[in-house]
Amino acid sequence: MKIYLDTCCLNRPFDDQTQDRNRLEAEAIMIILLNLASDKWI
Repeated sequence: MKIYLDTCCLNRPFDDQTQDRNRLEAEAIMIILLNLASDKWI
């Protein structure tokens, strides 16, 4: 499976986290990056 992440997604954790959409997207990006870093998906 290929996952395409636009570079703007890397800024999502720094956006206003009081907005539900921003918070959910930031959490999703962090989960994806942590799984890639831990070689769970490779």
